Amino acid sequence: MSVEIRKVVTKRDLKNFIELHYELYKGNQFDAPNLYIDEKNTLSRDKNSAFKFCEAEYYMAYKDGKLVGRVAAIINHRYNEQWQRPCVRFGWLDLIDDAEVLRALLTAVEDYGRQKGMKEIIGPLGFTDMDQEGMLTRGFDQLGTMATGYNHPYYPVLMEQMEGYEKDNDYVEYKLYVPKEGMPEKFSKIAQMVEKRYNLHCPKLKRSQVFGPEQYGQKVLDVVNRTFGHLYGYSVMSQEQIDEYVHQYFKFFSMDMLCVIEDWNTPDHDVIGVGITIPSLTKALQKCRKGRLLPFGWWYLLKALWLKKTDVVDCLLIGILPEYRKKGANALLFYNLIPVYQKYGFLWGETHVEMETNDKVQSQWAYLDHEQHKRRRCYKKAL
Repeated sequence: MSVEIRKVVTKRDLKNFIELHYELYKGNQFDAPNLYIDEKNTLSRDKNSAFKFCEAEYYMAYKDGKLVGRVAAIINHRYNEQWQRPCVRFGWLDLIDDAEVLRALLTAVEDYGRQKGMKEIIGPLGFTDMDQEGMLTRGFDQLGTMATGYNHPYYPVLMEQMEGYEKDNDYVEYKLYVPKEGMPEKFSKIAQMVEKRYNLHCPKLKRSQVFGPEQYGQKVLDVVNRTFGHLYGYSVMSQEQIDEYVHQYFKFFSMDMLCVIEDWNTPDHDVIGVGITIPSLTKALQKCRKGRLLPFGWWYLLKALWLKKTDVVDCLLIGILPEYRKKGANALLFYNLIPVYQKYGFLWGETHVEMETNDKVQSQWAYLDHEQHKRRRCYKKAL
């Protein structure tokens, strides 16, 4: 039977769109499902400030009357203007193992893009860099993370069957092993040298400093904008988005796992580097029934966040301003964070996605035992 594509129109449609992921990955030991409320807010035009510069439509695929696939068609006008690339993105892609379903979903996005005057389709990508990026192509037996997501092994196999689609960008991810004791000698020497020679320091932050007059939440995301603004798929966060992210996420961060580097040569002690890390929430999220906090999901998440009952730490964002990278500033981050990880008993960390060509970022793991254990791909096709 042929595939029927339906556009998400009603609240019930959106609910079905979101819940398909939980159905397709029920019992999967590697998937990191998002919370239902977070998905709903991200996909809702009145909740997500990205809709100030994005537009989107959501599509669902039905076969024999059953929901078997979903996809979002997104146009990020800010990104398109910044990179002079008139493209439509496909994201939130989930489906059964069926090439016909994938072809129908992608065709819906392609048609939407053509109607809007786009010349290319790319993805998987979300509204902004803060959403999940890329399709997992290696590391299907590795634990997913909240920031990077997971997909079944048959996804890239199906993508290879789609006419006209080719590689646009590959990401890599690393597993970083926390030293059982002590500090790698290289980190110690470089960190102490950086503090003394360049007067760079990592202050211990209080929660009140993130939200209060000192506005460290704002400063941290300013650095993220300046650090990642030139990378694939990134569109600079607006002030409204920064305010949204600070309010939405920073209240859950453990302050000893949020590290900033300041340049004390500047009058205001400018923040020039950040390390945003959290205990892995994947196992806790897997216990939230269909992404809900009730009845007991909230307890599993609090247990992971505050009691640190997990072996894994997620390195959400590690960023140093370009002019400070050659000074060895990144060593300061790990010099301050590794003792924290050892205190909580973390065994290893998960990096965020890194472009495969970004040798400078990948070189910072050289002094830690590490392995490149995952790979993701973004595809493109001319329209």
